[in-house]
Amino acid sequence: MADSTEITRLLEGWSGGDDASFDRLIELVYDDLRRIAHRHLGVGGRHSVVDTTVLVHEAYVKLAGVDDAEWSGRAQFFAFCSQAMRRILIDFARRRSSEKRGGGRIRVPLRDDAAAIETNIAELLTVEDAITRLEERHERMARIVVCRFYGGMSVPDTAEALGTSVRTVEREWTRARAYLRQALGDDQPE
Repeated sequence: MADSTEITRLLEGWSGGDDASFDRLIELVYDDLRRIAHRHLGVGGRHSVVDTTVLVHEAYVKLAGVDDAEWSGRAQFFAFCSQAMRRILIDFARRRSSEKRGGGRIRVPLRDDAAAIETNIAELLTVEDAITRLEERHERMARIVVCRFYGGMSVPDTAEALGTSVRTVEREWTRARAYLRQALGDDQPE
């Protein structure tokens, strides 16, 4: 993981309007963003239509469009990136699901591995629906799931990103996992 002091300094510069800080920040955290993207793509299996690089570049586009963010530190930044990647994947999965049902497009023969791709998309949407239901009841728990599960963030980093205590994250992470296990069925991985 990149040096957190340097990341914080660059985030402050970017928040102050320094575009060079943004460019340097992306160079510095690129491998971390790839790691987060890889974790996202691991949820629900492999998505051969979207790969790690595409997901990181889509997240970069979202980041580049942020004009007035006040970053409190690297944990908040990585939580934002993880959330952006989640939204990108969900949007992709919903578009694919819509296309599968017709979506106004002309049908063409599918590749041999298309069934596996559709299964992965269905699994991703199932997980997303469970997280959305959790978010309706316990928003912070859902945010903890995104940080820990998708973002691969530690408990202290999650607490910092969400502005809460480590103990609260530990307690709500345990409750959120139990909720998701029940919502997804007991055979789902943690």
